Amino acid sequence: MYDITTKTAPKMPSLGKGTELIQILASQISADMRESIIRIIPSVLSSYVSGVEFQYPDNTWKEPCGQIAHLIADSGMGKGQLTSCIEAIMRKSRRHDEEELQKLVEWQKSVKSKGANKEKPARPDVAFWFPPSDVTSAAFLQNAMACESLGGHVQYLNMPEVEMADRMCGGHKRVSVMFRNIFDRTHDGALRATADGITGNPTLRANLTLSSTPYSARLFYKNDLHVGTFTRVQVSFKPREGRSGKIPRQGKYDENILREIDGYIVKLESCKGRLIIPQLNKLADKLAEDITTVADLADDDVVWDMGKRAVISAWKNGCILYILNNQCWTAAMGHLVEWMAYHDLWSKMQVFGDLLKDGDTSTTEAAKSGPKNMLDDLRDSFNEAELEALRASVDKPKEGTKRQLRVWTSRGFIEYSEQTGLYTKTQNYLNRK
Repeated sequence: MYDITTKTAPKMPSLGKGTELIQILASQISADMRESIIRIIPSVLSSYVSGVEFQYPDNTWKEPCGQIAHLIADSGMGKGQLTSCIEAIMRKSRRHDEEELQKLVEWQKSVKSKGANKEKPARPDVAFWFPPSDVTSAAFLQNAMACESLGGHVQYLNMPEVEMADRMCGGHKRVSVMFRNIFDRTHDGALRATADGITGNPTLRANLTLSSTPYSARLFYKNDLHVGTFTRVQVSFKPREGRSGKIPRQGKYDENILREIDGYIVKLESCKGRLIIPQLNKLADKLAEDITTVADLADDDVVWDMGKRAVISAWKNGCILYILNNQCWTAAMGHLVEWMAYHDLWSKMQVFGDLLKDGDTSTTEAAKSGPKNMLDDLRDSFNEAELEALRASVDKPKEGTKRQLRVWTSRGFIEYSEQTGLYTKTQNYLNRK
């Protein structure tokens, strides 16, 4: 279990067996941005997966698409390296889209060459896998229909500025609905008409990556933090560090590296059917339990709400790692998936902690508003009044004191003595530290 209450990001585990493609992609990213971008990479790779579902621990079947990932860092810190990594991954999609575009160009030439009374050729069936970042809402939905009719391929969009999402969604008020529909892989909810008069209500199979500064991110999500939209976004935050006179070094994806990447892409594209990964599902159950423990110790429903979807997002990334490793599971893959879930939660608390508690201050204040393990701040033996005073110091109502004591007791964190009237931390709780 990682500590998400500190200013220091959870340290990424060593990239061992089963994470070879992640290692290849990370090799050309500067050391200072490597962990933050690695957190985003699986959401890009999953754009090549279609026609396969995995069973989640709740017995539902989920596709690994619907991933929305947001890289947050101050200006000049190297966020642009994410785009370089994405271009290396999406080479095949680029080539596919160039061929699709050429079909449209030839069709348009043919239409213009026909006389007014001659029958116009039908528009060719085309679907773009990697649409431009400035795509309009109408074009995005039309492409979703095309992707669905031509095999259910996932469309992927990279948006170097978070505000670009407004245009794709049809305005900022539509962002919340669109993000939820993409994450949940549901229909857009309304019939859409194309220029050819065709209507449809496509299943939104899409992945998005966004980049921005903390300031822009806070403005973008400010009104959507409590409606479930925000919890569906995977956040990777790179905090500003101390001044350094050294310019970070980044590499270049040469032809040898690109050929290696292409070999892994074939594995993603060829995976079909329905699969169950027992080791990953066991890990998801453990993550759910551990994050609930974090929420109970802090008596923080926000952590619990965010944690539920952080586990789903990390689980989807685990499905991608499983395919890449020839459908075999390793301990190193599990460690990486666990870290991804906690890094997501830590990032959200660092950038949005105060807003989640209905405040509106700087990101420095946001980091101070993260979950606080109140049991750690109490003596090994304490009474109810001490917890009540501690709750008051962190702006929690005293009415919740008894409930919190009941939760801690039922979870085996504390025991109550009728003789002394004191609550005592259990040995199991003390050992977990």
